[in-house]
Amino acid sequence: NIQANALQIHLAVPFHSQDVIVNALPMFHSFGLTVGTILPLLNGVKTYFYPSPLHYRIIPEVAYDVQATAVLGTDTFLYGYGRMANPYDFFSVRFAVVGGEKLKTRTLDLWLKKFGVRIFEGYRTTETAPVLAVNTPMFYKEGTVGRLLPRVAYRLLPVNGVTEGGRLEVKGDNVMLGYMLPDNPNVLQPQGEWYDTGDIVRFDEDGFVNIEGAF
Repeated sequence: NIQANALQIHLAVPFHSQDVIVNALPMFHSFGLTVGTILPLLNGVKTYFYPSPLHYRIIPEVAYDVQATAVLGTDTFLYGYGRMANPYDFFSVRFAVVGGEKLKTRTLDLWLKKFGVRIFEGYRTTETAPVLAVNTPMFYKEGTVGRLLPRVAYRLLPVNGVTEGGRLEVKGDNVMLGYMLPDNPNVLQPQGEWYDTGDIVRFDEDGFVNIEGAF
């Protein structure tokens, strides 16, 4: 499922062999593992690993030194880098990808005005390896988490009191087989054909995903 998700992301996001990704996210985090490690390894993309995302002054200098073309992080980390960086530190960056928490307008505006760099927000759950949707240079809409990746099927279940959208369930090759629970750690508990994200989402007329809340 991780390999499937790496392929889905590669089909949607235009990484290429001349890119240099700066990844300071830990590998025990699904974003750092799949997007920041396995995806570039499988596609011949150079990646610079940094051991901590909290060094707000150092990481922009690293990006400058290695001539990074893409930066990964959460909203909190990207805002910290943006505040501490020299305007020229990200001169070679084509775009940044954010996940793990909602992208705030202040972060988006800071990167656009200070560096001329757009941030593409995505939507992930660990159980889906992890990316389900992401904004891209071709398909981008501010305030959304982009369109679902290729080969991700979905359905919306009705929720009392919710008039637009519903509880999102998905299926695809990137969805896990199930859980191993502490009370029976050697037995896989299948999660079924559809994975329930627990999130209430709405799709707009162009297919972009809006996260409305959690169920």
